[in-house]
Amino acid sequence: MNSFEEFCAAFLKFREQKTPLVVVTMTGERGHAPQDVGARMLVGTDGLLFGTVGGGKIEKKCIDLAQEYLASQERVPHQSFTWNLKRDIGMSCGGEVSFFFEILKPSMEWKVALFGAGHIVQELAPLMLKLDCQLTVTDPRSEWVSKLPDSPKLSKQVASDMLPVLDELPDDTFVCMITMGHSTDYPLLKRALETRRFPYLGVLGSKVKRIKMESELRESGMNITRTKEFFCPMGEDYGKNSPAEIAISIAAQLLQVRREFFGDPS
Repeated sequence: MNSFEEFCAAFLKFREQKTPLVVVTMTGERGHAPQDVGARMLVGTDGLLFGTVGGGKIEKKCIDLAQEYLASQERVPHQSFTWNLKRDIGMSCGGEVSFFFEILKPSMEWKVALFGAGHIVQELAPLMLKLDCQLTVTDPRSEWVSKLPDSPKLSKQVASDMLPVLDELPDDTFVCMITMGHSTDYPLLKRALETRRFPYLGVLGSKVKRIKMESELRESGMNITRTKEFFCPMGEDYGKNSPAEIAISIAAQLLQVRREFFGDPS
């Protein structure tokens, strides 16, 4: 079995290259098995990329199934199986083996874009980096962007005009407007509603701010139904009015919508 350090190095290499892959981990055994619990391998669209879960028929079954997941258009983040070695694998020996499949496609990555890098984002960004997501933070103020932590999961952008950054985002990005105020939030919101349907579109603010934005959107000629398709106030309705607690409430709401969007099991 490869060391955990070797596995992590290989995993990070392929993830940085945006390679679609499945992590297959042996999680249990009963009776005879050709590998120990904890054995891992990485499978790509063309087959085995790294590691082994035992070779032979067991490994072929795992690779074939992993490739099926990569070829599928369904959003399946993970699956687990327990197979009887004789009945399900076709081996002569008895016993059972269990595997966990984690499907990691670039199109299935959780992408979150935060516009603004002020006090709330200074709390929210480190919190989001603890989760499995790719984060983008954009702000015209370089001094605030520079305060954000360095991470391979975080793209920091300084942009005096944030609309082109919004236009470049993939369609499945979760978008949060947490800028300096209404004058910078509203143009981003309007562009997003006119051109896209992001799975999550939120604007920091009060119910009064929401009413004002809806009114301005209607005055611009936007369909009334479309003017309501965003979160504001943003975040779950709990906690105090401090940057840290607001950030936690926003992260909780993002996780709830992620569950609905990716179909995470209960």
